[in-house]
Amino acid sequence: MKKFLNAFLLAALASIFVVQAKAQVIVIANPGVKTSEVSKSDLKDVFTGASTSLGGSSVVPILLKAGTANEEFLQAYIGKNDAAYRAGWRSLVFSGQATMPKSLDGDAAVVEFVAHNAGTIGYIGKATPHDGVKVLAVK
Repeated sequence: MKKFLNAFLLAALASIFVVQAKAQVIVIANPGVKTSEVSKSDLKDVFTGASTSLGGSSVVPILLKAGTANEEFLQAYIGKNDAAYRAGWRSLVFSGQATMPKSLDGDAAVVEFVAHNAGTIGYIGKATPHDGVKVLAVK
């Protein structure tokens, strides 16, 4: 039993270090967005369709279709996996309360789109070059 418990604890600690070793995500916005920081709650509201403004600016969320940054963002800031997140949006769309946000194939596409479209906000992997966009501090 003691060996099992030690192995379990070791595995648990290893998984914590693996999670911390994953690439982190950053939240980016078009430079015209007035704020430079966002609360986790406000970020969740924008990305779940509960709000369309952020710091006095009208904003539109831009999503990644898949990948590590997408999974990490959804887990850290929305608290859902991709399937549950998109199901929530489909409910809003089918009820006529919203339109599905644009989903792009990769981090570079998100940076390019956000840089050139006023009021857009997205997320990318921290290591992705992000010239032309504003990085929002998440508080």
